[in-house]
Amino acid sequence: MSEAELIMKREGQAGTLLMNRPKALNALSLGMIREFQGALDAWKHDPAVKLVVLEGAGGKAFCAGGDVRAVREAAIAGDRAPVSAFFTEEYAVNQGIAEFGKPWISLIDGVCMGGGIGLAVHNGPRVVTEKALLAMPETAIALFPDVGTSHVLPRLPGQLGTWLALTGARLRGADGVHTGLATHYVPSAKLPELREALTRTGDASVLDQFAESPPPASFAAHRALIDHAFAQGSMLAIIAALEADSGEWAAEQVKTLRRMSPTSLSVSLELIRRGATMTLRQCLDEELLLTGRVVHEHPDFREGVRSVLVDKDGSPAWQPATLEAVDPAGVQAFFSRG
Repeated sequence: MSEAELIMKREGQAGTLLMNRPKALNALSLGMIREFQGALDAWKHDPAVKLVVLEGAGGKAFCAGGDVRAVREAAIAGDRAPVSAFFTEEYAVNQGIAEFGKPWISLIDGVCMGGGIGLAVHNGPRVVTEKALLAMPETAIALFPDVGTSHVLPRLPGQLGTWLALTGARLRGADGVHTGLATHYVPSAKLPELREALTRTGDASVLDQFAESPPPASFAAHRALIDHAFAQGSMLAIIAALEADSGEWAAEQVKTLRRMSPTSLSVSLELIRRGATMTLRQCLDEELLLTGRVVHEHPDFREGVRSVLVDKDGSPAWQPATLEAVDPAGVQAFFSRG
């Protein structure tokens, strides 16, 4: 009998959840999402559960995101039902975590991307170690920052959220704290002792006994440029602002952006700007609308997943191929409810 993909236990005064697909870097399947919903339903009003501790199995990853290969296969088959179910139920879990009403403590000791961010960022505390690696890499596969991050990212300091959303920049654990995606920095070696203290006491404040000051932000020297360039009103204006800087780091950002799906970048920028004035529920509703259109009605998502995760050739054929060729009216059409 195969092991459960999400191992749910009561330990001491805590509910514990272990994502258990280590060979897939704990990527979320629809079955796991449904088990998360079951845990939320079981523990939200259980007075014996004072908090939840969430971890990933295998030592390499917290959660590498949603299983987008399965989404792509359904899209290729023209099967909308499993795609709709996956995103509808995943976003309901994101909302449920936000409304859980008790500490939902994520111990991030490895890769945490996309859907993994969505499991952690709407509640907390959010603990990262020196082994943590956080990112929202959706534009590389022609998706967009989802799982409610269109609400979270525009609320990070300055334009850090826009930078992360568009470039898919990878943050080490300390940088996660400096951006606000994480709340506490704890060395990996201390996690077993921290976990024991949390389950024994049911008190999130014990974290303060384990947390350390993180190393300086790796992006600190570029912060002014991030806030200037990524505040621009269009992708081409962002590119121009970066190109006006003569530094190597700015050139690297341009190179990264030029590799991403032009349509995805344009849709993602619009989504982040809209999200700045919307509630989490409104953002999740907007994201759900977009999933159907991006996954089923535009070729770039299938091509992006093929290039990055299936054939791994790193040579996507985007349609259109350049930001200059993106039709602004076409971008707005993704968001229309008519």
